[in-house]
Amino acid sequence: MSDIQIRVNGKAGQITLNRPDALNALTYDMVRAIDQALCDWAHDPDVALVVIDAQGSKAFCAGGDIAQLYDTGRAGDYTFGQGFWRDEYRLNARLAGYGKPIVTFLQGFTMGGGVGVGCHASHRIVAEGSRIAMPECGIGLVPDVGGSLLLAHAPGRLGEYFGLTTARMGPGDAILAGFADHFVPEAAWNDLKKSICETGQLAPVKSARQNPPASSVAKHMEKIDTCFCGESLDDIVRNLQNDQSDFANTALKAIGRNSPLAMAVTVEMIHRLRSVKDIERALELEYRFTYRAMEHGDFLEGIRAAIIDKDRAPKWKHALDKVPAVDVSFMLRPLGKDKLTFEEDNTAMKIGFIGLGNMGGPMATNLAAAGHSVLGFDVAGTTANGVQNVASAQEAAKDADVVITMLPNGGILRRVADEVVPAMRQGAVFLDCSTVDVESARAVAELCTTTGVSSLDAPVSGGIGGASAGTLTFMVGGTEDGYAKALPLFEIMGQKSVHCGASGNGQAAKICNNMILGATMIATCESFALADKLGLDRQKMFDVVSTSSGYSWSMNAYCPAPGVGPESPADNDYKPGFAAELMLKDLRLSQEAAVAVKADTPMGAMAQALYAQFVEDEDGLGQDFSAMLVKFEKSERP
Repeated sequence: MSDIQIRVNGKAGQITLNRPDALNALTYDMVRAIDQALCDWAHDPDVALVVIDAQGSKAFCAGGDIAQLYDTGRAGDYTFGQGFWRDEYRLNARLAGYGKPIVTFLQGFTMGGGVGVGCHASHRIVAEGSRIAMPECGIGLVPDVGGSLLLAHAPGRLGEYFGLTTARMGPGDAILAGFADHFVPEAAWNDLKKSICETGQLAPVKSARQNPPASSVAKHMEKIDTCFCGESLDDIVRNLQNDQSDFANTALKAIGRNSPLAMAVTVEMIHRLRSVKDIERALELEYRFTYRAMEHGDFLEGIRAAIIDKDRAPKWKHALDKVPAVDVSFMLRPLGKDKLTFEEDNTAMKIGFIGLGNMGGPMATNLAAAGHSVLGFDVAGTTANGVQNVASAQEAAKDADVVITMLPNGGILRRVADEVVPAMRQGAVFLDCSTVDVESARAVAELCTTTGVSSLDAPVSGGIGGASAGTLTFMVGGTEDGYAKALPLFEIMGQKSVHCGASGNGQAAKICNNMILGATMIATCESFALADKLGLDRQKMFDVVSTSSGYSWSMNAYCPAPGVGPESPADNDYKPGFAAELMLKDLRLSQEAAVAVKADTPMGAMAQALYAQFVEDEDGLGQDFSAMLVKFEKSERP
């Protein structure tokens, strides 16, 4: 008996998964067969639509058949799994973008790979017994097969909730979360399929659908949105621990069974995909993880514990509260020549990189490691791994697709632009990642316009650690076309980029962001110093503030108190992640801009004055900007 039945039935192409004893788990051969059928029917005038269903009452498809993945991975052969996931994800993309309607009937369990086949269709039908889930974190994977995109677009924080707890969705939950469209009682399915196939029309679906059962998770939405917010897995775990409700305790217990690394990456993926609509972007991001999952992740251990030995006692690589950001970043780093593609041109770019200092050097290294040809120049003669040094900025810029600059200030940027922009070819992109004044950014943009070069101002947030780890955030000003050309590079050098509008708006966003950061860091340091004098334990203060209205990035992700919260420069004797003098530079830029546009920024002005005193009159030079805590520990009110 074949594992899959593929035929033309009336005016429909019909695909039936036929492994009921294995819960219709998806094999590599089944993936290939479905993909080929869709290709064959795409331009067949006799096929008006496609129906995908499955034999048996227990499952539409409970996931991928992972036995061979495990066996080959244990033998040190990662290529089989990489090939399976590559072709499966291409199938998922084809299903999501198919030019004809696809109707799927999702009875029983639809999990993992079943979501990839069943939940990207144009018309997804569930019934009373439908149970949909993304259980991947339980075996050391991330929600994949395009499921990350569905989770990212679920209402509120449902994506984080279902992705981390791996909870099952009933029919009402699945429709609420965006994994299904229509509820039709299963008793009516055979007649509905017959009508669809005979007519080649979708009207029978509309006639047969009924109101779905109430969503069981909807009543918990307020609690989910409160507990599953935050920048990282650590934030979510802390929220749940501090909530102490039955709901939170149940969720925390579920999370405690899963791979911490996989969950931390899942949170990051969902956050990156919030504004993404293109499933190919999501699948390419997922593939970065699954490509590495056997060799560097928890996948093989997860399968051993759940499927092979069935001891349910996996030995994960990380503790729940100790997943370093650099490990998350590594699992999502671009794959260079091994990138998942969808028949598009994957030609490497020629990049000129000018300014190979503490930030520019690692950024250029990451681009070279991703397979791009990078020519570098720095007036100090600094080099970077994988980057070919040249004798001048003009030589780096000649014939480049993109020229990237990382420079100390606006004056130097203008001089470099005057030198290299005339040497650039028309259609190339001049991408400045320095933090400079808005006026300089706009002056460079005007120069580029006169020579047919696209200009982007894209200052970064994330510090030296983010530059090395590839976790920077880019705030980008410039044209849509220029941003689209540079986007693949932003994805290599960072975890997020935001197109902020016209030229200069990237710099505007950066100085506004850092004015907030400078002020909140001062307030955070002041509060710890006050807590000390009041006899309040620092850890107790952190536990309260990090989960209540005092929550901020300065407190939760970059705590200035040593030994409290996630590891930060405070735990390394305030060795700079973001130096105090650089914060002072950014605050001065914010105040220069405020004066130019007559904006009233008293808090920003006070933050600038305090950092100026700290850097220029005290001992802040060369320390992290969070070392302001030490200043307030020593000072007293007059």
